[in-house]
Amino acid sequence: MEIGIGMFGDMATNLTTGEPMTAQKRLNELLEQIKLADQVGLDVYSIGEHHRPDYAVSSPEIVLAAAASITKNIKLSSGVSVLSSADPVKLYQDFSTVDLISNGRAEITLGRGSFIESFPLFGYSLDNYDKLFSEKLDLMLKLNENKPLTWKGELRAPLYKQEVWPHPVDNHLDMWIAVGGTPTSVERAARLGLPLMVAIIGGSLSQFKQLIQYYKDTYILNGHDPKKMQIGIHSHTFITETGKDIEEKFFPYYGAQMDRIGKDRGWRPYTEGQFHYSSTKDGAIFAGDPNEMADKILYAKEMFGLTRFLAQIDVGGAPHKDLMNMIELIGDKVAPQVR
Repeated sequence: MEIGIGMFGDMATNLTTGEPMTAQKRLNELLEQIKLADQVGLDVYSIGEHHRPDYAVSSPEIVLAAAASITKNIKLSSGVSVLSSADPVKLYQDFSTVDLISNGRAEITLGRGSFIESFPLFGYSLDNYDKLFSEKLDLMLKLNENKPLTWKGELRAPLYKQEVWPHPVDNHLDMWIAVGGTPTSVERAARLGLPLMVAIIGGSLSQFKQLIQYYKDTYILNGHDPKKMQIGIHSHTFITETGKDIEEKFFPYYGAQMDRIGKDRGWRPYTEGQFHYSSTKDGAIFAGDPNEMADKILYAKEMFGLTRFLAQIDVGGAPHKDLMNMIELIGDKVAPQVR
């Protein structure tokens, strides 16, 4: 099983000084964190796309291109690219470029977008939320064949005998589909034989067992080779040497971010009780010391048949030194136990 780090580039307000972090500072710290993830031998680094004031990254492909020049082995992925509000041709070109710079380490994870800011920003209607994704995914998959393409849809200009350059290494980009729990999205990924990345950021792990089994069954029913099946989860993660200081270190940042998001979505204020409950064995948060972390990852691996686990460690924008420490602990003490 692969183990990696996921980030969104959260920018927190300093809880001591009240000063907000700048995007420049966060991006420079983020590159140091990617470099360390590579140095400690982690398999994957993923970075998400957002268009909000509390996240520093709106273009994962640019961050990954910068990361490609300072890393050697780690796979570089978006987590996710909001395909519905992007142009598939340009997105494919950008990730092909990252793949060439990194000597074949680029991946792209495609999603509909749980945050919707990009739709009005780029001139798309939410009335076409699913149709945009479905149509653009069809185009992305055809682009990945890397041959002259004639294509026509309803929501984008057609292509006629068009070839797209540059081509990625080996003329192929690895593509994952990210889902949050919608059965139709899971069915689509399985039907197309695409790897599945499930964002488990609330509720319990066992709540997702039936959904992931649905993916497995549908994947096989559509004639895909079960040996090529790939399933990953992406979950909020906090780790320290002892695990005893996690709430003290991370809850203030995590709770503040949950409240910022919740304000837009009508959620109640996030409590320490919720954080503690979610950190139990079947909860959505992976928190503890290295051994507890490894045990919970193995618990999820057994439950779902995982081939990849991504630890999203920067939720709320914890201090740089704490994020660097988590990366070291995951690489040095957790990964060897779960691979």
